[in-house]
Amino acid sequence: MNKDKKAKQDSKQESKDLIVKKEKRVDTSKWFKDTSLTILLIAIIVVVCIGINIVVENVNLEDIDFTQDKIHSLSDETRQITENIDKEVEIILINMSESEEELTNQYRSINDKISVEVVEDITARTDLVDEYNISSDNYVILVRSGEKYKILTSSDLYTYDYQTYKKIDTREEALTNAIIDVTTEEKPAIYNLIGHNKYSSDYFYLFLTDLADEAYDVYDLDLLTRGEIPEDCSVLIMTTLAEDLTATERDLILGYINKGGKILYFTDPNSTGKEMPNLQDVLDEYGISISEGVVLEQDMDKMLYGTSSAILVTVSPYTSVTNKTDMNLRACFMTSGRINFEDSDKLEELGVEVETLASTSSNSFYRTDYSNTDSSKTDADQDAAYSTVGSLLKKKIDDDTTSEMIVYTNNIFISNLLIAISQQDQMYALDFYNNEDLAMNSVAYLTERENMIITRKDAEISTYAVTEQQNIIILSVIFSIPVVIVIIGIIVWQIRRRKK
Repeated sequence: MNKDKKAKQDSKQESKDLIVKKEKRVDTSKWFKDTSLTILLIAIIVVVCIGINIVVENVNLEDIDFTQDKIHSLSDETRQITENIDKEVEIILINMSESEEELTNQYRSINDKISVEVVEDITARTDLVDEYNISSDNYVILVRSGEKYKILTSSDLYTYDYQTYKKIDTREEALTNAIIDVTTEEKPAIYNLIGHNKYSSDYFYLFLTDLADEAYDVYDLDLLTRGEIPEDCSVLIMTTLAEDLTATERDLILGYINKGGKILYFTDPNSTGKEMPNLQDVLDEYGISISEGVVLEQDMDKMLYGTSSAILVTVSPYTSVTNKTDMNLRACFMTSGRINFEDSDKLEELGVEVETLASTSSNSFYRTDYSNTDSSKTDADQDAAYSTVGSLLKKKIDDDTTSEMIVYTNNIFISNLLIAISQQDQMYALDFYNNEDLAMNSVAYLTERENMIITRKDAEISTYAVTEQQNIIILSVIFSIPVVIVIIGIIVWQIRRRKK
């Protein structure tokens, strides 16, 4: 009996051992199967990724730019300008990097009249060396169309703002302007009136440079020395006067108006109350005058933080100047006046039609007492809801002739004045919001260059400049988070393994 009992126990034990061995064989087989499938899946993913990359490279698909300001792709305005080019344009890259080649290829993809050539060894292109005096040490982009050409150097493609400590990528702007330059038959001539100005031309250097970059010929004009407004004057720019025009200057400007002249007038309010009858004779032609007081803001969303005199004006999207931009624009006027208009009967008598370009909010107010530094409205101030601070005035001279004036009751917004936006950062007044767009589009409208009524892309690239402590924190975050994720993954895996 004991022997039978022992035999049965041995048999049971053998069966258990056999089951365990089978389970182990099953587990080993399952592990091998799962591992094989995982390896196969990884291999398939790798092959698919390689295949996608090969296809994308062969078809040369345009890169997708996910940045908010689309700094790695051409802006809509550049695309619009490029599409309208009807002349053959050559872009020749000499010793330039792949990033410049990628950028210029975007122009080529938009318009087949634009060709791109990469030259790595300039010594093999004696024609370029002889004609343009380019050497092997030069890193340039040559843009040419017919006999016209423009050479862009690194200083044209990138610049550095020593006030804001920002490296600024200007490649798209420089290339687009170069294409405009070489394909424009005649550049509109812009004359900046000087002689009695409150500010010198240097105060508007950036704005005047922008005009030159967008294929305008820009000149200073002193009427007392020149004795006339040149026949080729497309637009006469006037800025805030420190003293009145002379009678001679007034008469020359009135004659220019009567011939259908175009005027762009930027002016601060007449805070001194100084009489300027000759200037007013010019403004009377359009039925307007400029206020002596300043418009201030109470709406926190319509002014720079804590600065009621720096108002964010609403730019109407439905005017002749703005309706091509297809977006809402805002500009920042600093210590702005307002435009006073004659009544409707007088404007009709003068043959003047008015379009409001820019206006203040419903909470703005008007102040004439400059000694009052209170940022809030006082009893001495007046309501100034929806005050007009920018206007297009069309004056009918006869059936065939119309003179136009665009007037803004602010001069600072197109200036090089540096405005502090934080303890570390500053910006030029021209770069605030759509200030540059508003000013440049006004010139484009007056010169009948509708393809240049656009919104310009801000492509500033901030340099990496942090303190040592900030750098330690940033690097700690960058490296610690992946480590923590891995550790958590291991812990979760161990917990699940033990539960099995």
